[in-house]
Amino acid sequence: MRYDDQGRPADYRFLEVNPAFAQHTGLQDAAGRWMRNLVPEHEQYWFDRYAAIARSGQPARFEYTAQGLGGRHFEVYAYRTGQPGKHHVAILFSDVSARKREEMRRAALFALNDRLAQLDDTASMTDAACTILGETLDVQLVGYGVVDAEAETLTVERDWTTGGAPSLAGTVQFRDFGSYIEDFKRGDTVVVRDARLDPRTRDFAAALEARSARAFVNTPVFERGRFVALQYVSTAFPRDWSEDELLFIRDVAGRTRAATARVQAESALRRLAASLEQQVQARARELDRAWELSQELLVVALPDGTIDAINPMWTQVLGYEAPDIVGTSFVEFTHPDDLDATLGVFAGMLDRPLTVPYAYRFRHKDGSYRWIAWTGAFNDGKVYAAGRDVTVERQREKALRDAETFTRLALNSVGGVGAWSADLQNGIYFCDAAIGELYGLDPARIADGIPIAEFFAYIHPEDLPLLKAEIARHLSSDKEMAWEYRLQHPDGRVRSVLSRWRNHHDEHGVAVRRTGVGIETTGQRNLEEQLRQAQKMEAVGQLTGGLAHDFNNLLAGITGALDLMQMRMRQGRFGDLERYMTVAQGAARRAAALTHRLLAFSRRQTLDPKPTDVNRLVSGMEELVRRTIGPQIALETVGAVGLWPTLIDPGQLENSLLNLCINARDAMPDGGRITIETANKWLDQAASIVHDIPEGQYLSLCVTDTGTGMTPDIVAKVFEPFFTTKPIGEGTGLGLSMIHGFARQSGGQVRIYSEVGQGTTVCLYLPRHYGEAGADDAGRGRTEVARAGQGETVLVVDDEPSVRMLVTEVLEDLGYTAIEAADSVAGLKVLQSDARIDLLVTDVGLPGGMNGRQMADAGRERRPGLKVLFITGYAENSLIGNGHLKPGMQVLTKPFAVDLLGAKIKELIAAR
Repeated sequence: MRYDDQGRPADYRFLEVNPAFAQHTGLQDAAGRWMRNLVPEHEQYWFDRYAAIARSGQPARFEYTAQGLGGRHFEVYAYRTGQPGKHHVAILFSDVSARKREEMRRAALFALNDRLAQLDDTASMTDAACTILGETLDVQLVGYGVVDAEAETLTVERDWTTGGAPSLAGTVQFRDFGSYIEDFKRGDTVVVRDARLDPRTRDFAAALEARSARAFVNTPVFERGRFVALQYVSTAFPRDWSEDELLFIRDVAGRTRAATARVQAESALRRLAASLEQQVQARARELDRAWELSQELLVVALPDGTIDAINPMWTQVLGYEAPDIVGTSFVEFTHPDDLDATLGVFAGMLDRPLTVPYAYRFRHKDGSYRWIAWTGAFNDGKVYAAGRDVTVERQREKALRDAETFTRLALNSVGGVGAWSADLQNGIYFCDAAIGELYGLDPARIADGIPIAEFFAYIHPEDLPLLKAEIARHLSSDKEMAWEYRLQHPDGRVRSVLSRWRNHHDEHGVAVRRTGVGIETTGQRNLEEQLRQAQKMEAVGQLTGGLAHDFNNLLAGITGALDLMQMRMRQGRFGDLERYMTVAQGAARRAAALTHRLLAFSRRQTLDPKPTDVNRLVSGMEELVRRTIGPQIALETVGAVGLWPTLIDPGQLENSLLNLCINARDAMPDGGRITIETANKWLDQAASIVHDIPEGQYLSLCVTDTGTGMTPDIVAKVFEPFFTTKPIGEGTGLGLSMIHGFARQSGGQVRIYSEVGQGTTVCLYLPRHYGEAGADDAGRGRTEVARAGQGETVLVVDDEPSVRMLVTEVLEDLGYTAIEAADSVAGLKVLQSDARIDLLVTDVGLPGGMNGRQMADAGRERRPGLKVLFITGYAENSLIGNGHLKPGMQVLTKPFAVDLLGAKIKELIAAR
């Protein structure tokens, strides 16, 4: 033994152990080693007990459980050996865990029998059984549930859990946790030692482990050959269930089922015995109670109309006691104006039941009349009827009609406002003169009502589906609704109207009537359109001012460099020419980039759309984006699985994505995170209105930052040209304008979501392309342009002499024969001649009555295989086919590099 500084037992060391030691304890090579090193969590009890024996010399015999040794239970005899000062203790012990467990199981069964005998409800019985099983077997979850063998479900009221295991209470599907349901149906107990390894459960291991069922035993209970219940025992860890444990579980399940079946049978017998007499008495009481407590007027009458019996509600509603009215005829109490119709209805009731309520006026004891709505039937020689007082409803309907009449009179005195109502059950529309004039309806017909379908025919066809959807969406609501739409007046004018309405429902909640007013908003909309035009002109002024500023700066660089080149050439100083030429070319390239951005903003850039895999495009851009944003900003890409392709210009999308990432970087001067995420989106009608694009399938590309964010007034301006929040000289203000224009030109949309201090998300919505994405063009580089073949001829058509000269120079340098034409008339004349033409290079916008596309199409009538290269600085997409050119046609955007022009020419001529 070893003690601490205060003399308390701290540890002991094994001096000798026999071969059986390892078998009983599971400890290997223990001789010479300290117990605290072998089992740090060993209970202090053992150290205290052995220290007492070493100090006193008194031997001891005891039993105790060592949790640190796997929960083994030991029977121990210990005595002091050797010199007392050495504190040596000899220990003789046996592992009696199996015996102890058997004793615990026997005691548990005795306790279970006692508990089941004391209880008289099944829930408490199953609770007792589950508690005894759980505590005896040291598991995490035990339960007992009822089985629906056809539905393959288990229903559990409550179960026993420990150690944080989740309850299985409720109804679960067996097949959600494995493929062993057939074992149950055969009557087999399902024993799983490790859900991850058992072939019946390994595909469901995660779901089982979430329920603390890594290992489990499920025992089916049968009754008259039917699988009716299940006893389940589970643990959160792998476990090798022993045969004794399985027998114990089956024994508990069987005893529990027998006890619950006994209680259920006894309870059923008691209920059956008690119910026979009660049913007879209850039926009589129910009829009496229904007669006494009914809130309706109940009456029994003879075929001649004589009243035979009434219920107490007659006194409350009409003031009559039974002696006042029994023996008299209902005819005496009927309003004279209603008598003939009422006698007809009563006579008809003798032939068939009256199921649709019939209302007539019945005299109260005080002499006034009440509207009573009746239903009834003739049976066993008497008429049985029930009536309901609808006097208040009739008065309310009359008041409503009076109010509607007054409202129409009031609204008729207000210009542009009218009232209407719709009878939804009969499909009839009523309105006043103001609505009739607004819609262009026939005044002679609107007083009697027109079909609702005819009324809808006057609504603008573009607005009608949205209006009908709004009406249907709120049909069950009684709140005031409003919707603005356009009308097509018979005189040809388009008029705007704001309609406000409310639905009226019957007692079953069914909409039966709709009333509302219509307010003409045509003048207001015209004023708003004038305001928009003024705002457009202001935007044009801002655009041209910014454009003039930027282009003057660029032209200053170009003309200055050219002037210096001219001066140096006159002076014979040719060494600086390359530097000035570089300056001029750089300014020209920036001017070209500016025009491309302006065209993108105005949605007039020349696009080259291709089926594109956006996930692959983002992956290809990832390294460039990382280098651009720098190491202080983390980049995360989240690509949707199964992302749809889209038909767009991939180069423009790459440019847009890079611009968005640069903006996000600039919004995070102290670092942060950028997330690029793609997703498939299906926009329904409501979502399409919010996003201002047609409903349908789209994919989204979103860039999110954790930066400074923007206020709503800034977000409202970000798409305006030349608007920027960056310092002077650090931004053109065209980046987001270009992205917006590109998205709209591609049939999509851009949306910004931002919150100050939280960050910004910019999402591009692009239409889904129903086809496969094309192969990645990355990695294609320029190669040296080959020389022309013998006699190959190119026709160049452009109204700008400098462009014709440039193209002709390139062609002649490559060995081609060039023919020039200044307009479409001259170009078409050459195309219709017998001259050899291998390629047509033409501008799109040409004088002469034809554009370049029309001239090319006319030339192909004579030369079907004619190759065409369109060169354009700006062209309506429709002129070149909205990006969908015929085979053998390509587009090159001005300005262009001469080597790219040469490569395009050679590529087209060489193509077969």
